[in-house]
Amino acid sequence: MDKKWKQLNKSELDPLEYEVTQNAATEPAFRNKYWDNHEKGIYVDVLTGEPLFSSTDKYDSGCGWPSFTQPISQAEVEYNQDLSHGMNRIEARSKDSDSHLGHVFNDGPQDKGGLRYCINSAALRFIPKDKMAEEGYGDYLKYVN
Repeated sequence: MDKKWKQLNKSELDPLEYEVTQNAATEPAFRNKYWDNHEKGIYVDVLTGEPLFSSTDKYDSGCGWPSFTQPISQAEVEYNQDLSHGMNRIEARSKDSDSHLGHVFNDGPQDKGGLRYCINSAALRFIPKDKMAEEGYGDYLKYVN
């Protein structure tokens, strides 16, 4: 698949995007771009533009961050054990950019596999369904209901 989407350099990230993606910071709950977004579309890596999550798999977990039941492709997300802050968690990172995305928990909807991908909005850029083809994501329309 030919990648035609917009890519950024790390220097083009705003301070919050940089801290989240490069230093594994966490943005404030309920005060971020996409926690309450209900539009149809896809969420892409803010740096590379690689498609990561679909609105079809997004749900309201009540945690204050965008929550998804699965990524568009497991091949685009890498996982690491995270023992920071006195917790034992699984960190989710974007494979292409090695950016911190958030964490994966096993308290998601059981009928959808039981996982909750709790992702920082600052690690993502949202592409509305009606702009996907125009921005080079036409092949991903099949992932958006």
